[in-house]
Amino acid sequence: MAATRTAHTVWQGDLLKGNGVVTLDSSGLGSYDVSWPARTEQPNGKTSPEELIAAAHSSCYSMAFSNILAKNDTPPARLETKADVTFVPGKGITGSHITVRGEVPGLDKDKFLELAEDAKKNCPVSQALTGTTITLTAELV
Repeated sequence: MAATRTAHTVWQGDLLKGNGVVTLDSSGLGSYDVSWPARTEQPNGKTSPEELIAAAHSSCYSMAFSNILAKNDTPPARLETKADVTFVPGKGITGSHITVRGEVPGLDKDKFLELAEDAKKNCPVSQALTGTTITLTAELV
């Protein structure tokens, strides 16, 4: 079953001095301020497309990895996933680095790393980001 999620942004002004508000329409979870300085300098309480992509990537990766682990008959007790998305002005989004720490009873380190790489490759957000470099650090705890 296909699912479509919606967000919208209202932007005022030019790129460098303007600002906007992005609203998460599907969930209704809120509206968040965005600006060029928040994207390229300090966030100062505002978000950016890269932070939103990082949120999408970390949550998608966690779902994909938990599914792969369950299919291996080693469901995780806990996964903690962080995504660092890098933006370079003039170049765009240049990469996403996933860091995952997992508690997975009955799984050895080598298999954990193998399945973590599989999740990196097959997570739908990773697939959507194929124009960038995606790297992974995985730790079994």
